[in-house]
Amino acid sequence: MRYLPLAAACAALASRGAALRAQEPPHEPSWLVPALHGVGLLTAQRAGAMLLWQHAFSLEDGDRNLRSLRMAYTEPPKFDASRRFFEWDGDRWQINLVGHGLMGSELYLRARQCGHGALPSIAFTAAASALWEYGVEVYNARPSANDLVWTPLGGALIGELRFVTWGAAGRLPRGWRTVVRAIVDPFGELERAVGSPC
Repeated sequence: MRYLPLAAACAALASRGAALRAQEPPHEPSWLVPALHGVGLLTAQRAGAMLLWQHAFSLEDGDRNLRSLRMAYTEPPKFDASRRFFEWDGDRWQINLVGHGLMGSELYLRARQCGHGALPSIAFTAAASALWEYGVEVYNARPSANDLVWTPLGGALIGELRFVTWGAAGRLPRGWRTVVRAIVDPFGELERAVGSPC
């Protein structure tokens, strides 16, 4: 019962997003642009993590990397309910709540902007999150249950809000529209500036 207001808010955002999408110029739904965007995002995240946390994300300790890889596929995703809120996998809550929510919203938003509905966009975000946990980060950390669940759900909440705001900006004068859309979706606006169709 306590999640009913959250579910109602999500449904209202999704219906508002669908109405705004109907006002946008029609184009064929595309998975190519979100997929390329996702590959770029995951690659940039991996490179950034290796620079910021060199020891934690090193690929030079072969034994440790292989142990981590084995654990990923032989043990369930990491979740410790005795830890503090959103620190269930041992990471700080800021990384889990904010970082993974924003990562998910970036993936979700690109799928929505490229003509896909809310549910396929959540599925795309969940698949990208699983790819990160089981394919990119797997050499350094056991997959996190928190990240596998929150990245698509938090991403959908934040991403749908970004999608609705981005669509609503279409009714603003050109200068303001450009500013609002650049703030709401800086990477997408750069991609569209160099020719991305959505």
